[in-house]
Amino acid sequence: MNALLSLPWAVLAAAVLAGCASIAPPPTPGSAEAPVAARWHAPLAHEGTVDELTRWWAQFDDPLMLGLIADGQYASATLAQAFGRIADAQAARIGGMAALLPSLDAVIEASRGRSEVAAPVASLSSAGLQASWELDLFGANRAGASAAQAQLEARMAGWHDARVSLAAEIATTYVELRACEAQVVQAEFDAESRRETARLTELMVMGGFQAPAEADLARASAAQGQVTLAEQRVQCAYLIKSLVALTARDEPVLRKQLADATAQLPQPAQFRVASVPAQVLAQRPDIYAAARDVVAASAESVQAQALRWPRVTLSGNIGSTRIAEEGGVSSNGTLWSVGPVAVTLPLFDGGTRRANAEAAKVRYEVASVVYAERLRNAIREVETALVTLQSTATRSDDARRALDGFERSYLAVESRYRVGSASLFELEDARRSKVAAEVTLIELQRECVASWITLYRAVGGGWSAAELNEISGV
Repeated sequence: MNALLSLPWAVLAAAVLAGCASIAPPPTPGSAEAPVAARWHAPLAHEGTVDELTRWWAQFDDPLMLGLIADGQYASATLAQAFGRIADAQAARIGGMAALLPSLDAVIEASRGRSEVAAPVASLSSAGLQASWELDLFGANRAGASAAQAQLEARMAGWHDARVSLAAEIATTYVELRACEAQVVQAEFDAESRRETARLTELMVMGGFQAPAEADLARASAAQGQVTLAEQRVQCAYLIKSLVALTARDEPVLRKQLADATAQLPQPAQFRVASVPAQVLAQRPDIYAAARDVVAASAESVQAQALRWPRVTLSGNIGSTRIAEEGGVSSNGTLWSVGPVAVTLPLFDGGTRRANAEAAKVRYEVASVVYAERLRNAIREVETALVTLQSTATRSDDARRALDGFERSYLAVESRYRVGSASLFELEDARRSKVAAEVTLIELQRECVASWITLYRAVGGGWSAAELNEISGV
């Protein structure tokens, strides 16, 4: 008897202890738990504007690239899967919130028969409501709802991160294609120049001004130029097919659209990067998603601990019943009951609940480690993009000067070769230097645009956590 009287006090004490558990917030970038450097260790991008990154793609001077990005959003299986995960998380969130509320069911029953041997045949019908409510004294359902909310926010941020990644991939592929086309143009000029040199050499050999070996070398050089041109065209074809796969556009139509701006690299709008790394990390969707994963794991750990304590459930019902017997005798009335109050005590489960609680705690620790690693990787991605931008700006001026010098040298050697004062070996050496300089400059232009795209991706792609509630409706 004493044990039964002390049961409510034991339940109350357990509720107080369980209430001490709290959901841990994610570490703030820059705090001791998530250390971030106070400043960048790479030069910041200069001469940028402070326009919103959400409109950054629209500031490119190439509408075709914008159209390809828009098509890719509709065609991407990755985005479709991310949206499906959002739907699952939304359903889980609604289920978690519903667990905090009473459940209410309507029950309608009808039967006809004889309950005893001598009793008349009777019809029985009833309609009523049944309610049940778990009091959640220990916070298991509240923790579950918090975990579901955090998971929904993480899935929303992951969806945007996938959108930014897809846009960056399409834009980078498009830039590579335009750079490839520019190299094709240079390869065509080079191949034509080699063919002309071979033709002139043939004439000089026929006139006795050059040895036959010179004609062989010239023809070999012309053939090599054609090989290089063919290889470059194949690379461009590969990139076109990549764009077709990413955007689901019809390839013949895409080729016609690409022809309007062949070999023209799109020019991005520049932007400034905040001098404080923590500010930049706060606007990255993948960092936000990792932080919400930490919250979800913490809530699941609290929930797993709370499930080790008793569960208290209150139920009740109310309904109307009518009994009609053959012969005209009938009766009806309202029946109701409140209770019972059920207390479920976990006595023995082979250690299952304890193991689940320990596993949930480990998952929380793992989520914290993943979050910290994402912070470090984010810092690396931003600084790498900044270093690349600075490097391309420095090298581009030197590359242009080098190209100017090699072009003048090639023209001078070509003029001397036409009058017989320079050898074909000198001409080919000058040509190789000029072509290499042209390819280097085109590659630097491509690298510069690609670095801006990478930097845009690294700083979050114009996403902010404030938009999350507007999009998800939470």
